[in-house]
Amino acid sequence: MEGRDAVHPDDPRLSWDGISGWEPGPAGLLPLRIPQQRIATALSANFARLARLPAGARFAVRTDAPELVLELDAEAGPAPLDVRRDGELLHRTHLAGGPQRLVLPLRPGGAVREVEVWLPHLSETRLRSVDLPGHRALEPVARTGPRWIAYGSSLTHAMFPAGPSESWTALIAGREGWRLRNLGFAGEAYLDPVVARAVRDTPADLITLEIGTNAYIRSVFTARSWGSALCGFVETVRDGQPDTAIAVITALPSVDREQVVNTAGVTLAGIRRLTADAVRVLQRLGDERLHLVDGLAVLPVTDADDLYADGLHPTPEGEHQLARRVTPFLRAIPLGG
Repeated sequence: MEGRDAVHPDDPRLSWDGISGWEPGPAGLLPLRIPQQRIATALSANFARLARLPAGARFAVRTDAPELVLELDAEAGPAPLDVRRDGELLHRTHLAGGPQRLVLPLRPGGAVREVEVWLPHLSETRLRSVDLPGHRALEPVARTGPRWIAYGSSLTHAMFPAGPSESWTALIAGREGWRLRNLGFAGEAYLDPVVARAVRDTPADLITLEIGTNAYIRSVFTARSWGSALCGFVETVRDGQPDTAIAVITALPSVDREQVVNTAGVTLAGIRRLTADAVRVLQRLGDERLHLVDGLAVLPVTDADDLYADGLHPTPEGEHQLARRVTPFLRAIPLGG
């Protein structure tokens, strides 16, 4: 018998990944990638706004339905919604602001296919319903791969990918079969305790911390305070995840910033050295599952402008190049938790 009823967004047959839960509201359910209860402790309206953006939030279902109908309410934004079928991009749709109904042909040819929907990562998006009219099969997708939490700045959040499924973290996760939780916060990677606790409380097999760029650009930390804050962040995570692999990725290069002293008295190169020093201190104190990934080994300064759109953020093709460059470093880390 063919199915016709719309599915509630939190129906277990829609295998969601990259989220911690939901915020209900009259416009629909907002998928949340970090618990909201104590977001106010960051004392940043911008961080609170970013925490509500569904970067990396996606659901997947196995179905033979000929089309997908989404009822949603979205902010207008630069990032599209992606639909992939059996791993291949099928639709990339820019959403208008406000309530809307999307009808997206799936062209399954009568076969059961895996359909995955990635929400726009730069605009708040609420779902009211998911309809797969005419389906005979509607099955969840097994989510069994290693769990990866990626914390970081706009480089992790991703500013200019072609779509949310083509950020460097999404590309690596797709190729490696890892379950990504994207905790990139553009311009707000300040080692906030509320984030440390969220990472601590979220089971993971790999945690990456791409850090240093925001601290330098906004002059948030001095040479005295940065390393100590990083140690505190990692040790908070360790309280809940004593055996999980953690990789600290030092600041990726920015040609025009490397040796420029900011108002806190440090250079980008200096922040990178301080980050490495903090990691080595924790390693000497016995953290055998903590790993250091040198941002300059991932991307030498001489190659940076070939990847960047604006001296700091990768172009759409740069996201693919960065994924290829980061992958060997992460593959070398034994996973587990």
